[in-house]
Amino acid sequence: MSAYVVGLTGGIGSGKTTVADRLVALGATLVDTDAIAHELTAPGGAAMPALVAAFGPAVADAHGALDRAAMRRLAFADAAARGRLEAILHPRIRELADARCRAAPSPYVVLAVPLLVESGAYRARCDRILVVDCPESLQVARVMARSGLGADEVQAILAAQASRAARLAIADDVVVNDGELAALAGRLEELHRKYQSLAMQKLKAGC
Repeated sequence: MSAYVVGLTGGIGSGKTTVADRLVALGATLVDTDAIAHELTAPGGAAMPALVAAFGPAVADAHGALDRAAMRRLAFADAAARGRLEAILHPRIRELADARCRAAPSPYVVLAVPLLVESGAYRARCDRILVVDCPESLQVARVMARSGLGADEVQAILAAQASRAARLAIADDVVVNDGELAALAGRLEELHRKYQSLAMQKLKAGC
């Protein structure tokens, strides 16, 4: 990949979208693996035939898209099912993400990967890793407010993700997104300038 790639990650409800949107507004290109996954599992999506073959027609909704609630229940209850799901989706997501990073028109790319910590494949694709951090209690409150899930359900999702400490351990940069919007904006402008400079250095070095 020729562009300078900043891997963006954070736990559910940490505010990755807010951070990504701000960096895009400043001039970055966003490649979002969640958005790619939605493309692949939409009606007519490239992954749907394999998913239906692996899990049966019940995982598709009336429009032919992935029934996310049904798939989530299955994957959380059965590690083998989760493994089959990942084996179908992850290679396709990585292929599209790589292509979009290579085609990026801006000096650097924000590669948003919720499971960046868990995936060595994505860590190896990043020049730098940016972690969005906030207290776990705030994550739970945000997810409950936007999704209607109960606290126990949100805690189960958090438990299935890498810990806050594990994310911070791999971070080159950290953004605290605890609701202080002015501080967040200032920090992101600072990081944007840094990433532009690092991208230029990489370009000059011919990497």
